[in-house]
Amino acid sequence: MALRWYSTVIDTHDPSRLARWWAEAIDWQVIYEAEDEVVLIPGYVTGEDDVRAMDWEKIPPGLVFVKVPEPKTGKNRLHLDLAPHTTQDRDAEIARLESLGATRVDVGQEVGASWTVLADPEGNEFCVLSARDM
Repeated sequence: MALRWYSTVIDTHDPSRLARWWAEAIDWQVIYEAEDEVVLIPGYVTGEDDVRAMDWEKIPPGLVFVKVPEPKTGKNRLHLDLAPHTTQDRDAEIARLESLGATRVDVGQEVGASWTVLADPEGNEFCVLSARDM
C-alpha cells in the first residue's frame, strides 16, 4: 500500500489573500476557509460527490495556506513547477501571472533556461516550465 500525496502546505501572513492569488493563478477553488487556514482544490473537482467517486490514490492533492507570524527568509527548499499545455502561449501565461502580482526571480538559473522562476506576492518561488502535452 502506498501513501497518497494529500496536500502541500504553504506558510503565509495572509492565508485568504495568498490562497485567492493561487486560485486565480492556477484556476483552483477555495473549499475551506478560516482566519488561519484556507484550502484549495483543482477547479475541475465539482464537489464532495466527485471526490468520493474517485479511487483513493487518484484524488488530487490540495494546497493549504496556513497563517504564520515569521517572514519568509531565503530561497524555498520546495517549490511548485507549473507548465502550460502545448496549445497555450507560455509567454502569455507568464505575463498573466505577472499581471496578478508575480515577480521574476533569479535563484541562479542559467541564462536561456527552459523555465522561468517567478515568486508569488509573498515571495514563494515557483517555476513556469516549457509547454507540455502530458
